[in-house]
Amino acid sequence: MILYPAIDLKDGNAVRLVHGDMDQTTVFNDDPTAQARAFVDAGCEWLHLVDLNGAFAGEPVNAAPVEAILKTCPVPAQLGGGIRDMATIERWLDKGLARVILGTVAVENPDLVREAAKAFPGKVAVGLDARNGRVATRGWAEETDVMVTDLAKSFEDAGIAAIIYTDIMRDGAMKGPNIDATAELARAVDIPVIASGGVSSMADLSALKATGVISGAISGRALYDGAIDLSEALKALAT
Repeated sequence: MILYPAIDLKDGNAVRLVHGDMDQTTVFNDDPTAQARAFVDAGCEWLHLVDLNGAFAGEPVNAAPVEAILKTCPVPAQLGGGIRDMATIERWLDKGLARVILGTVAVENPDLVREAAKAFPGKVAVGLDARNGRVATRGWAEETDVMVTDLAKSFEDAGIAAIIYTDIMRDGAMKGPNIDATAELARAVDIPVIASGGVSSMADLSALKATGVISGAISGRALYDGAIDLSEALKALAT
């Protein structure tokens, strides 16, 4: 199971939100590139980046720090937030991004997901952010009637690289991930599923790995707070 250290970008800073609320922001580092390098130095295999402003704006906002991270960090990175058309997808991949994460458009324009996955094999993931099992879009500000599992199954034949499943009510709250719901989703589809939201201890990581069906986990606040030691976690997950 791969551990993805998260760098959420708001106004050029590395931050964490609580429950996706932009008004509940904690700035952890005003130099996101330095933060990314610290994660790389600890041995991470991937970086998970989110343009929070972009998720609300519908277009990239924190491009400068993302580009700086891509230029200075040798590990692959995936990015979500404000990526809603082919031109933006192509631009990010051309700049060295390993994987784009499509969230809002997966609900509003699923044909774009299919088109992008076909054009860029292995480089398109779908971000499914859920509140009470239903998908939320536009920076989690809008809740839909679409059920997570139904949407995930609709992309079974699209060739997407992964599904990133976030339980919004667990995100940034340090209350543990929704292991049951994440595992249930992973068993329902053949697409690799990455857990996100609430991963706050080594016990959480061990429990996710123990399901045998979850391919990765994203953690942010716990790494910044020191609740998870990244080096130790990577060693434990490798065994």
